[in-house]
Amino acid sequence: MTARWALRFLGVGNASAVELGSSGAIVERDGVPMLMIDCGPESLSAYQKLHGGLPPAVFVTHAHFDHIGGLERLFSANWFGERVALPIYVAASLVPLLQRRVASYPSAVAEGGVNFWDALRLVAVDSGFWHAGCWFEVFEVRHHAPGSAFGLCLPGSFCWTGDTRPIPEVLSVHARRGELVAHDCALVGNPSHSGVEDIDREYPTELRRQLILYHYGSEAEADALRARGYRVARAGEVVDLPAHDVAAAPNIYSSEAPP
Repeated sequence: MTARWALRFLGVGNASAVELGSSGAIVERDGVPMLMIDCGPESLSAYQKLHGGLPPAVFVTHAHFDHIGGLERLFSANWFGERVALPIYVAASLVPLLQRRVASYPSAVAEGGVNFWDALRLVAVDSGFWHAGCWFEVFEVRHHAPGSAFGLCLPGSFCWTGDTRPIPEVLSVHARRGELVAHDCALVGNPSHSGVEDIDREYPTELRRQLILYHYGSEAEADALRARGYRVARAGEVVDLPAHDVAAAPNIYSSEAPP
């Protein structure tokens, strides 16, 4: 039987739109949470309201606090709870920055004797990673400094850009199979984030039809984006996804990701 895939938006707001929730999502397979994307300040609460417990794994797109501010709470919940082997997938070039931002404090707990990553299993990744039997592609996006932000793709199913300027050359590869593309977009862009005019200008019509927008600044902005013909995500929304393309996974004897 073919698995049912869905993307559940935990939050859709930018760093200042706290009422919309920290931008992030859960990848669900047959209604069961499989992977959480980002862990902002409100993300764990939103996850636990839906599923209880802890997420099975987290992929971190970049190290801004509206996307990683919940990791310390996740550390505490696991260390003082079940202490499960909870993988945190992070692009290798992002690891030093993430370490400095959340894990370098000398006492992770008041009693001492504990390293931050003792409670969370850091997994450095490159072009992709295996999780729960599926190959996820990882790609660099355009957000502040090079090598500091990354998107995620489940081949044939979805792409998640994280915070980014338009990346048509990247999505022409990773979204070529008709994947749903969850894309950073506000009404007005800036040097680190996409605005709707950027999306209009940079992406061809066919790719724009694959987009669902998030990381905007207010409900009014969302309505304005919809008025321009775009699909816009809401916090808590569950979006059905195309089936994962198992054939797109790399050869298990090769270190190369699929073309």
